[in-house]
Amino acid sequence: MSDQPPPIPPDKIPRHVAIIMDGNGRWARKRGLPRFAGHRAGMEAVRRVVARCGEVGVEVLTLFAFSSENWRRPQQEVGLLMDLFLTALKNEVKKLNRNNVRLYVAGARTGFSDKLQRSIDQAERLTAGNDGLNLVICANYGGRWDITQAARSLAEDAAAGRLDPGTIDERTVAERLALARFPEPDLFIRTGGEKRISNFLLWQLAYTELYFTDTLWPDFDVAAFDAALADYARRQRRFGRTGEQVAQGENA
Repeated sequence: MSDQPPPIPPDKIPRHVAIIMDGNGRWARKRGLPRFAGHRAGMEAVRRVVARCGEVGVEVLTLFAFSSENWRRPQQEVGLLMDLFLTALKNEVKKLNRNNVRLYVAGARTGFSDKLQRSIDQAERLTAGNDGLNLVICANYGGRWDITQAARSLAEDAAAGRLDPGTIDERTVAERLALARFPEPDLFIRTGGEKRISNFLLWQLAYTELYFTDTLWPDFDVAAFDAALADYARRQRRFGRTGEQVAQGENA
């Protein structure tokens, strides 16, 4: 008999998975290595999960790579992370393009060096025509920043007479958010054992299913990802309705 779990029905696969990739530093410390070695090892986990999402039919994968609060880390580590980001863009984007993956970077790009900003623009342009997996990298991103910049954009339009403030609703706010072009996440995963969302996609996670695992990010393999998908497939998503309504297929 096979030890492989039964396949997840296509209608139970989340369209959008969002992940906080936590545990790189602890993974390295357990092995007596510098923290940056954990970040490098974490790149392998990114490759595994990207490939698996393409295989099972996930439409959008959003990864929290660098938060707006991460600038508070030691200057040397921040510098190494920026170098790793730049190297990853150069080394991975051609492979992503060959595999029909479209890359999008969400966050306050002006915080990055000109060289890194150019690399981001080039990577997005190269993959813009792809219609497979959408890979969203949140870098210099924070959920509060996201909502604030959306509010500022709406306020500017209202002050200029381009927008009636009375028409502002949840839809108009959502349209100004960094991930407006994508459906809201169905499944949120955080590795590393912490149980918080750490200022990630605060608006978008309102009805997302949350999944926490003790597995450190560099150890997060296909089996661990499939376990998260299987857990999601067993859940009933209600969106304010009763369980009976969902079971009966009601929409209101």
